[in-house]
Amino acid sequence: MHEMSICESILGLLRDQAQAQSFSKVKRVCLEIGPLSGVEIEALKFGFDVVMRDTLADGARLEIIETPGTAWCMPCGQSVTIEQRFDACPLCGSHQLQVTGGEELRIKELEVN
Repeated sequence: MHEMSICESILGLLRDQAQAQSFSKVKRVCLEIGPLSGVEIEALKFGFDVVMRDTLADGARLEIIETPGTAWCMPCGQSVTIEQRFDACPLCGSHQLQVTGGEELRIKELEVN
């Protein structure tokens, strides 16, 4: 489950920022996650609670903003929404798509004390 290692990386970033910005408690973490990021959101939620236990983020609320998957269709020249990699263009059926969004996995906001 690579979501646990993602949570451990988030905790490392929180510790670094706590030291750099002089806070001692994280109350809320808001993540932006796209459908093409390869992250299983339910597994991430579970891993978050486990990894954050007994740390500066113990009890922190996890909020997830799911961004859409988007791509540029080369044949029809349109920006389209896709659910997963290698989807066909919903407008023309082509598979010549260049992914333009939905790969995000980033910390968008923190609420700290």
